[in-house]
Amino acid sequence: MKKLQLILKLLLCLGLITAFLGCNATQKKESTGEYIDDSAITAKIKAGLFEDANLKSLQIEVKTFKGVVQLSGFVDSAQSAAKAGEIAGRVKGIKELKNDLVVK
Repeated sequence: MKKLQLILKLLLCLGLITAFLGCNATQKKESTGEYIDDSAITAKIKAGLFEDANLKSLQIEVKTFKGVVQLSGFVDSAQSAAKAGEIAGRVKGIKELKNDLVVK
């Protein structure tokens, strides 16, 4: 009976260690918290772009990874690209903004 309890405790400890290591961030992967933060940043930027009637927000793609935001896609003018960058730059939590929008 004591051996069974010892084995169960050992398995429980191994399971907890595995669970905590699964939440650990690496250079190429985000932790769960970072993923949630990045999703919130992306949603706020998309909402801001959508609210601006002059921007065709469906043509602008927003990607966020570890606080670094990348805007990509096509816009009608350099002013639209600058405006999209300005809207994205207002969102709190951004570490860096890469405005890769192309004027068509």
